[in-house]
Amino acid sequence: MKGIKIFVSFLVLAVVAIGAAGQAPSAPVPTVNEAAYNAKMLALANRRPQTHCLPPGAVATPVDPPAEPIGAPSKHKPHRKKVAPLRPCPKPLWPVHAAYPDAGALLPFHRIVAYYGNFYSTQMGILGQYPPADVLTKLQTVVNAWTEADPATPVIPALDYIAVSAQASRGPDGDYRLRMPAAQIEKAIHMADQAHGLVFLDVQPGWSSLQQELPRLEPYMKLPNVELAIDPEFALVHGHRPGVWRGTLSGSDIDFAVRWLANIVEQNHLPPKVLVVHRFTQAMVTDYRAIKPRPQVEVVMDMDGFGSPSDKKAAYRDFIEHQPVQFTGFKLFYHNDMKWGHHLMTPAEILALSPRPIYIVYQ
Repeated sequence: MKGIKIFVSFLVLAVVAIGAAGQAPSAPVPTVNEAAYNAKMLALANRRPQTHCLPPGAVATPVDPPAEPIGAPSKHKPHRKKVAPLRPCPKPLWPVHAAYPDAGALLPFHRIVAYYGNFYSTQMGILGQYPPADVLTKLQTVVNAWTEADPATPVIPALDYIAVSAQASRGPDGDYRLRMPAAQIEKAIHMADQAHGLVFLDVQPGWSSLQQELPRLEPYMKLPNVELAIDPEFALVHGHRPGVWRGTLSGSDIDFAVRWLANIVEQNHLPPKVLVVHRFTQAMVTDYRAIKPRPQVEVVMDMDGFGSPSDKKAAYRDFIEHQPVQFTGFKLFYHNDMKWGHHLMTPAEILALSPRPIYIVYQ
């Protein structure tokens, strides 16, 4: 497969590392421009103004009440109430101080806008609801809308294809999941090639595990435009059926995926990969601090719940903003978001969030 060529600006060559005596210097290693990266991350943070506290570097000065009139009768003297100095403002959660990515990193210099689903199902998202040509036409329409909403951030189209799908029945191996055949995965990759974009292979483990499922996808991960997504909602322990119970993954489980991807990137001299983790409850991801982004892997925590705009923004605040990892995402549901008279949130509404999502997916 011919990989897409995405030229990321803001790249410089790092200084050549000098080896030990008698050794030849190593080859130049390209790295991101840290100043440009920092500026873009600060813009994405979209920090809200902090009030009733002291910003960094400010000096706390107690404020005295008005002076008493000289000789005034005691009953007319104003009540002297000591005014406490302002406390320092809490340290901002965003931008997250994670490892700088290697050269060729897509984020934060681009926004990824994806369509989600599985070709076998009309119920799991837009990928299964329309012929491929129509899907790509519709995808380009939303890409254009996001480009217009934020001209400073180029948009990359993508498919979020469910390559391992949780099932309501046990299946032949009893793990409540179905692995998609190679022909279906290659169809998704071909569509991404046609769109000059990316494909995310999405894993819903069922009763299986990331340790069992990810190695089967390694041949595809060696391709430059194939990324990874994982869905803790459908990662369950024995005794709990997908679709009836909500699943969970620990930060250590997710960090296994980060380390696995980083190894593939290093061994195959690839640009950094993007890992998307879907969540919409507290329990879906435990111990988020155990997730460690690496120079080879950029991590997106995606708010995956449907509902009214106010409900979606609340979930984003509680489970994404308040539990920072590196980057953020936001899912929109063409049908479920618009039930009960609600509307599909617009790019402008989503760009008003703090932090601003860099990964957008439509289901």
